[in-house]
Amino acid sequence: PHQLSGGQRQRVALARSLAKKPKLLLLDEPMGALDKKLRSQMQLELVEIIERVGVTCVMVTHDQEEAMTMAERIAIMHLGWIAQIGSPIDIYETPTSRLVCEFIGSVNLFEGDVIEDMEAHALIRSPELERNIYVGHGVSTSVEDKHITYALRPEKLLITTEQPGFEYNWSRGKVHDIAYLGGHSVFYVELPGGKLVQSFVANAERQGARPTWGDEVYVWWEDDSGVVLRS
Repeated sequence: PHQLSGGQRQRVALARSLAKKPKLLLLDEPMGALDKKLRSQMQLELVEIIERVGVTCVMVTHDQEEAMTMAERIAIMHLGWIAQIGSPIDIYETPTSRLVCEFIGSVNLFEGDVIEDMEAHALIRSPELERNIYVGHGVSTSVEDKHITYALRPEKLLITTEQPGFEYNWSRGKVHDIAYLGGHSVFYVELPGGKLVQSFVANAERQGARPTWGDEVYVWWEDDSGVVLRS
C-alpha cells in the first residue's frame, strides 16, 4: 500500500467498499488528503463509478465545489439541522436563507425594505445602492415586516463604463481591485457608500478596452438576476 499514490489508494479503498455490493455507500471526506488537481480528477471518476455500479451514496464534505460537482442532491447542515435540501442548481440559484446563500459560492448582499409589492413586480429601497431594486415578481412580505436581503451572484452583476439608460438596478462605483484568475477576473467595485461588491468578468478576449484600477464604472443587473431573502 505504501508504494501506491494517494489517488491509487483511494481507488483501492473504494473498490474494497464496493466489492461487498452495499445498498448504501457512506463516504466521509473521501478526497480530503488529495491535492486539488487529483481531487478534481477523482471527483468525476468517483461519480462515474457510483453511477455504473448503481449504489446510493451519501457523502460528507466541507468543500462546496466538491458538493456542487458530484451531488445530484445537496443537504446543507447547520447546527445539526438541515437548512436546505435540493439539486446543486436549486441550492445555488434559489437559496431559501442567507446562511445557505453565503455558504455556497460568492454573493453580494444588500439590505433593504420593500416599498412596493405587486403581483408582477416589487420595488426595494436599499441604503447601500443609489437606485432602487426592481424585481420582476412580487415578494409577498408581511405587512409588519418589509425588511429583506437582496442576494446577487457576482457573475450576474455586470460592469459598464456607460451610464445605464434605465431607472432601476444600477449604481455608480469605482474599481477598487482586480483579481486575475485565468478564465475570469474578479472586479471589486466600491459603491458611493463605501460597500465593496464583486463582479466576475470572463477573460474571453486578450485585448480590448476594459476598466482598470481607479476607473469610474457602473454596475447593473437584470430584474430576475437576484434572490429576495427574508432577513
